Amino acid sequence: MGRVAAIGEAVRVQGLRLAGVQVLPGEEPAEVRASWAALPDDVAVVVLTPAAAAALDPDRSADRLTRPTVVMPP
Repeated sequence: MGRVAAIGEAVRVQGLRLAGVQVLPGEEPAEVRASWAALPDDVAVVVLTPAAAAALDPDRSADRLTRPTVVMPP
């Protein structure tokens, strides 16, 4: 069974830590892309803030089939 990770602005993702989600804060697009690239292999689902999804859009398209993502509502 895989883990869940969340990437995005700290204020939006920190609360998910209480549910056991691996939180990877990223305020700037470069931080978001670095967190995406460094995701461990056992992460099965990634929750993204809208800003993180916008920063990753081209990067995550190739990985979409093997690593499902969910984008938080605005």
